[in-house]
Amino acid sequence: MNEVAIPPVSTLPAPANPAAAGWHLLWAVGVASVLIATATPYVATTGYVQAALAFGLTPGLVGLALWRETPAPFGPILACVWCAGATLAVGLSGGLAGPLASWVATPLLAGLIIGGRRARAIAAAGSIVATAVGMAVAMATGPVVQPILAGTAAALLLGSAGWRLLRSQSDLEGELAEEQNLRRRLEAVLQAQPLLSLRLASDGRLLSAFGRGQAGIELSDLTQDGLFGIVQAGGRPGIQAALQSAVVEGAAQVRFTPSRAMDRQFEAMLRRLPDGSLLAVLRDVSDQEAREAALDAARQEAESLHQGKSRFLANMSHELRTPLNAVIGFSDMMRQRMFGPLPERYLEYANLIHEAGGHLLDLINDVLDMSKIEAERFELARERFDARDPISAAMRLIRLQAHDKGVELNGAFPADPVPVEADKRALKQMVLNLLSNAVKFTPRYGSVTLAVRVEGTILEISVSDTGVGLSPADIERIGRPYEQAGATEQRAQGTGLGLSLVRSMAELHGGVLTIESTLGEGSDFTLRLPIIDTSARPTAEVVPFPGTVVADPA
Repeated sequence: MNEVAIPPVSTLPAPANPAAAGWHLLWAVGVASVLIATATPYVATTGYVQAALAFGLTPGLVGLALWRETPAPFGPILACVWCAGATLAVGLSGGLAGPLASWVATPLLAGLIIGGRRARAIAAAGSIVATAVGMAVAMATGPVVQPILAGTAAALLLGSAGWRLLRSQSDLEGELAEEQNLRRRLEAVLQAQPLLSLRLASDGRLLSAFGRGQAGIELSDLTQDGLFGIVQAGGRPGIQAALQSAVVEGAAQVRFTPSRAMDRQFEAMLRRLPDGSLLAVLRDVSDQEAREAALDAARQEAESLHQGKSRFLANMSHELRTPLNAVIGFSDMMRQRMFGPLPERYLEYANLIHEAGGHLLDLINDVLDMSKIEAERFELARERFDARDPISAAMRLIRLQAHDKGVELNGAFPADPVPVEADKRALKQMVLNLLSNAVKFTPRYGSVTLAVRVEGTILEISVSDTGVGLSPADIERIGRPYEQAGATEQRAQGTGLGLSLVRSMAELHGGVLTIESTLGEGSDFTLRLPIIDTSARPTAEVVPFPGTVVADPA
């Protein structure tokens, strides 16, 4: 793009000045009326006065040219005409003692109306000359003192007014020059910026262009058809919609393919300017769009791999559970000596096989459940039941583990039934995972307490322990799949899916899992589930029971 050339102010044609032309018309009409009146027998005057009026009429007639654009030197020329006309009119009519003495100020007044520093300077000088001529004529034809005083007063008045007008004009021209310099600096900045900036009409026509050219965009296309000239035909409706949106809402953004570079992509950011025109900044976003496409492809590939992993884990878990059930079943038959006595060593092996098989089955079930949740194939089997049943069953299953480790297990249940509508197996699994984690991270002689409370439609289950506690970093991690906390021997006891399953199953029920923990003091895991069955009989107030589990079914 080529920078727009700004011609010097002094060479520019003067624009039309209707106000100044109107003033000249009124002056000409007024003087012509007086001149016509002097030609009638009702007004007695001399031929010199009529000639003076004729000379005073001439500048008014010449000034009518200001109705249209005039050449740059017309203003100073018109000021000279005013000076000559006023001087002759005052001199012919008797000087400062004559009837047209006040006309010595007309050049100065005309210069103020015409405008321009040179015109005002000439007009001010012309008023001084007319005053001097008027004073000389008056002194030659009458008493000396009166013309001297009048001339001196007029010269002082006109000189002061002329000096002030010239100073004002100088200030104005200085401000104009500063504005022109600022304009040039701003245009230089706009031309140097790396983007292409366009000033457009509301219909997309190009008004001005700044900045660097862009590959695939030609200035000739913009000049001929505006913004539509550089856009592929299929993208023009989008450009039209963006222009309308920018006019109405003040801003818009649209991407398009240039007609001269089909392999590139541009983005136009449109903003409405105070005068109603639009500013459009064009930038090449081909590289950015390529990166976005690559990221989108990578995201789709990652999602596909993730779904494939979930399907693989689900299929593998099903395949492993079938032979594992046989291992657990036969080892259990051996443990119970159903087909006769076994040597003590073999019995110990059977117990180890049964324990390891049960642990492996739990891990496989966790992996299967997590895979179903990640694949969004886990469906809740909602039913109505007493929430105390699956919760107490989970405590029975974990009690032996707590006893073997030397951890005290306590519970607090409501005295009356707690009717809920939920997935019974999922509720038991959530409580079992929380209790198992609490026991695993609680040292010998510590305690784990489970409490069940009802608050309106919310079932709240909290599991508190006096274990090792969690750091803030661990709290952030352990809610995600396969993330574990604690020491190495504690991590070896699981897959890091327990709490992730609890959180996911709670969210499937519309609930939430919250964790509060202090490192070295213990943790408090709280489940809040909106599953209370309000259609059932209202339950009584929650009654906590210290010590062992209350209402533990036989």
